[in-house]
Amino acid sequence: MKQKLTVIKVGGKIVEEEASLNQLLNDFAAIEGNKVLVHGGGRSATKIASQLGIESQMVNGRRITDAETLKVVTMVYGGLVNKNIVAGLQARNVNALGLTGADMDVIRSVKRLVKDVDYGFVGDVEKVNANLLADLIAKGIVPVMAPLTHDGKGNMLNTNADTIAGETAKALSEYFDVTLVYCFEKKGVLRDENDDDSVIPQITRPEFEQYVADGVIQGGMIPKLENSFEAINAGVSEVVITLASAINSDGGTRIKK
Repeated sequence: MKQKLTVIKVGGKIVEEEASLNQLLNDFAAIEGNKVLVHGGGRSATKIASQLGIESQMVNGRRITDAETLKVVTMVYGGLVNKNIVAGLQARNVNALGLTGADMDVIRSVKRLVKDVDYGFVGDVEKVNANLLADLIAKGIVPVMAPLTHDGKGNMLNTNADTIAGETAKALSEYFDVTLVYCFEKKGVLRDENDDDSVIPQITRPEFEQYVADGVIQGGMIPKLENSFEAINAGVSEVVITLASAINSDGGTRIKK
């Protein structure tokens, strides 16, 4: 029987403010067993880019990563944000190791092809070295993964943190019984976006398609749920969409096999 593994993905907003970061670190440290943390850091990158006189360009909520912006996101995601989390976890007796995809060749990507928009140095995940990650986890190490990968040719690539979490969870499902938790600012997927308590506790694929057709689920939640169903199909046991402060509770929206 496979050991349980929890992969938690948190957005930049949670890890960039001291109070919410401390709460997250306490909650994450309390998760029993094997675990992985994947984090964002976009607001810090935007702020530091601005201080350096580099303008941040976004298209549909995604960052255009030119050569100068790539330097900033590498510094911020792989350095400032990642190491703050690692140091905080060490203070809570969690033996964390901060990683970008380039470290130990753990996630390799290909530079996104230019279609309608040239996103610059943005990577689409090609391969996760699950064997190596599983080996680290078996040694009691907790990977803390920044939203950066590499192309194997010496280039770092900015990569969506949701994607990194999903691809890592899928790859590790060969070795573990994986639960993937996407944390965001609501209690779960809502029936009514104006009612924070209207959480849909469980969603099947047909229900999801019906909710989309009825306009109940829309916008950025659609790709998040598409990713969730893909993860389930690829071997992940359960996906949970919930608040970062609720990762140790039974709430949120759950997607199972």
